[in-house]
Amino acid sequence: MWSRRQGLLRPVGCGVEELRRRRREREAALRKARREQLLVSKRLLRDDVLEEAEGESVTVILEEAEIQKFLQQAQRGPVVKEREGALVSLRRGLQHPETQKTFIRLEGSMRTLVGLLTSNQALLQLEAARCLHELSHSEQPAVAEACLPATSYLLTFLSGYSADFIELCLYTLGNLIVESETVRKQLLPQGIVPALAACIQLSSRLHSPPAHAAAVATWPKAEPWGRCGVCLVPSLHHLQVNNELLITQGALATLGLLLLDLAGAVQRTEGAGLELLACPVLRCLSNLLTEAAVGAAGGQMQFGDERVVAALFILLQFFLQTQPSLLPEGLWLLNNLTANSPSLCTSLLSLDLIEPLLQLLPVSNVVSVLVLTVLCNVAEKGPAYCRHMWPGPLLPALLGMLASSDTEVVGQSLELLQLLFLYRPEAAQDFYQQSGLQALEKHEVVAELQDRVRALQQRALQE
Repeated sequence: MWSRRQGLLRPVGCGVEELRRRRREREAALRKARREQLLVSKRLLRDDVLEEAEGESVTVILEEAEIQKFLQQAQRGPVVKEREGALVSLRRGLQHPETQKTFIRLEGSMRTLVGLLTSNQALLQLEAARCLHELSHSEQPAVAEACLPATSYLLTFLSGYSADFIELCLYTLGNLIVESETVRKQLLPQGIVPALAACIQLSSRLHSPPAHAAAVATWPKAEPWGRCGVCLVPSLHHLQVNNELLITQGALATLGLLLLDLAGAVQRTEGAGLELLACPVLRCLSNLLTEAAVGAAGGQMQFGDERVVAALFILLQFFLQTQPSLLPEGLWLLNNLTANSPSLCTSLLSLDLIEPLLQLLPVSNVVSVLVLTVLCNVAEKGPAYCRHMWPGPLLPALLGMLASSDTEVVGQSLELLQLLFLYRPEAAQDFYQQSGLQALEKHEVVAELQDRVRALQQRALQE
């Protein structure tokens, strides 16, 4: 596409194909940096009020004999309350790395703890899960791998009825995934992806009015489901050591359908708390869409139609009104969706979404760059796409962006102008008549912008 029209625009010392290559390299670097930034650290879920109520917050190192005593009391004690107290004491000790090492060396300790986790006493199950959670927070891979016998049960509990207990299991699994490759390899065939998918689907359904009413009667409180959505980010993100498997197991399709559900929930309700779930869904989708495995699996999300784009814009409008800091998450996903998909770029145009997209430009420099990047994705698809973009509100918006002092904003604006001049020659004439050359002059001295500024000046003067 570019090579056929390359002669129309040749910046000084830098051809159009070279500019396109540089753009792809910049985007690849940005995506890599963003994935690394989202490597969420392990999380420790402790109830500070509970710790204070128990009267002891000081971590005590336990010896082998003490660990054995607490395990025996928890396993065989005559009163459930005393058995629970033994596990509480063990949990406090497991907050210390030395106790953790001693625990995993002790023969039969993990087997006993897993037995308590699967007992028919809810209080013992909860305390056993809290002990495992303390172990999962260890920075020693050996400790994480010692928890392997418990992973299948933790996965099973994700389909349970206690939101707090499910949240605890989710965080524990997330911590184990972060620390150990061995754990990741075991959890994938055990079915962690479908299990997480079921959790996030349930989490979204609890925000609709009928489901929320049912949740109040069924669960002690529904609010932890929003927090569960947040802890899905490290779980899914660290599982991306095998993106192809994630995609083939349906992660893209599930998250894509959840995106549609979230947009519907925003329209049905006030949306309170939905951002807690929307953020990890958008991030995980964005990360998966950057992988080559997406193409091998047969398309973006196997339903790459207007529904996806429309749902995303509903969420963008919701974020703009309630939490603008989340706009970059949605725009990053839109960037990844449109980068290699002419059909989704067509949807953007057929739904008349260019103007709503431009309305986001004033929010921040970060948002401006992402909006302009999405517009570049559309423009580079060729003349037919550029005809739909120009004329319209794009010219005054770009002139406004050229007044910015942010080099990245200006650079992305110049890139969009280059594409428009290439595929829509009338754009260069309009730009010239609207004092575009004067807008470019202030950027002539910026080294990283000079080539593009000169190329645009030459093209505008030719017209």
